Amino acid sequence: MKTKKTHIIFTLLALLFLITACLSSSTLRELNLTPGIYEGSAMGLRGPITVLLELSSGEIVDIEIIEYRESVHPGLAAMEELLEMVLETGSTDIDVISGATFSSRGFLEAVENALEKAFSNKVSN
Repeated sequence: MKTKKTHIIFTLLALLFLITACLSSSTLRELNLTPGIYEGSAMGLRGPITVLLELSSGEIVDIEIIEYRESVHPGLAAMEELLEMVLETGSTDIDVISGATFSSRGFLEAVENALEKAFSNKVSN
């Protein structure tokens, strides 16, 4: 029984990852995610990157980078540029910044992780 539940959980997580990798702002609105603030983390080049993602009415309203160990240039600069792009597009389906690939990927994965939590919260409610 425990193995079956574990398999279902892993399947749902894989599906959530696939969904968040393809999210657009209209998709976020259609999902009608619960407004709130969600934390997400992922590994950057030099350590964990943690963000707070604020959702309201199915849109990403704000993103705050609360933890990182990346260098100011190019790591933090790339994350700040990506932050603006995610807010503009409402999606993480954007290219990484050349010269800061690992920082970029870590930031985008942290945002996706927060979106997964928002989606999981909606599914469990």
